[in-house]
Amino acid sequence: MKPYNNLSESLQQRFGEKLYKLTLNIGCTCPNRDGTLGTRGCIFCSAGGSGEFAGDPACSVTRQIETGILALAHKRPAKHYIAYFQAYTNTYAPIDYLRNVYEEALAHPKIVALAIATRPDCLQPEVLDLLSDLNRKKPVWVELGLQTIHEKTAAFIRRGYSLPVFHQAVRELHARDLEIIVHVILGLPGETKEMMLDTVRHLNTLPISGIKLQLLHILKHTDLADYYARTSFHVLTLDEYVDLVISCLEVCRPDLVIHRLTGDGPKDLLIAPTWSTAKRQVLNTIHKELKIRNTFQGRLYTPLSQKESKNVRNPNSL
Repeated sequence: MKPYNNLSESLQQRFGEKLYKLTLNIGCTCPNRDGTLGTRGCIFCSAGGSGEFAGDPACSVTRQIETGILALAHKRPAKHYIAYFQAYTNTYAPIDYLRNVYEEALAHPKIVALAIATRPDCLQPEVLDLLSDLNRKKPVWVELGLQTIHEKTAAFIRRGYSLPVFHQAVRELHARDLEIIVHVILGLPGETKEMMLDTVRHLNTLPISGIKLQLLHILKHTDLADYYARTSFHVLTLDEYVDLVISCLEVCRPDLVIHRLTGDGPKDLLIAPTWSTAKRQVLNTIHKELKIRNTFQGRLYTPLSQKESKNVRNPNSL
């Protein structure tokens, strides 16, 4: 067992078997791209909307699922999978369309849960009600791209919504018994280590079930790449990132499931940090350092049940 509440072991305990995510693309866009809030997206977001490794939006959801299963069959065989709606904002579409694609995924016999990546400002009441209805059939997880709690940074990266909007989304999702996973980006320009840890500490106070720690990637053809070319702002080294991730794990609430410790940007688009392309090496370095520090000795966590996790914090206190 790893000395933190990691996703793989949490899924094994919950479902009784090894599960993998199948990344899907249902052709959504984003209010930061379609002119509602802007046209260029967040400054770090590529043309693929963080879905470079997702399926082909020209194919049906069923076809994408089958293609994903086939691709994993030899190196990561499994009996069941999680349908992960990854690219762009996956609740930002007409309600009838969303109902059709979600239900198509749930109907697949090898899909045991849905994970839906979206923005907190794209959860209209009818969407929330749909997600709640689907959650009665199979678990539905909603992944919110927060990135940071600091409003100055949020404005710089053109996130497009304020922290109270995020809080409202958490309240609404929690009230409907939907599991919430929050994305945090480590290494955003201008943020200190303490600022990043403050984001994690803040999430500890909210009724969420999981967190994704994502290294900032500078990708070609993004406004962040232009800013990097002009300023050469500091990009985290491997040693700095390992130290930062471990510090985040140290302050994380014990029941929070750690869905990700890093990420891997497309090699043909990645400008920096280039060391991140060796994802397995990065993860091994983190786990080796955890053993050396012995930080988590005696703290092997047992994930809380969904009911227990739901009651960790009172959403009305937001």
